[in-house]
Amino acid sequence: MSTDYTVVYNSEEQYSVWRADTEPPAGWTTTGFTGTRDECLDRIDAEWTDMRPRSLREHLAAVQQ
Repeated sequence: MSTDYTVVYNSEEQYSVWRADTEPPAGWTTTGFTGTRDECLDRIDAEWTDMRPRSLREHLAAVQQ
């Protein structure tokens, strides 16, 4: 039996894998993508290209202007 997972993200646009049959923890939202753990990790690799938290990216963009 294979367990389904879903891709979740938080307000800092950091991604993780969560079991699809449970609610994500507080502060995390599902992206709508569900699959095997490996499929979810592949999706994260494709989408999460900048590992810095959103607040850091925004701060650095503001000080560079």
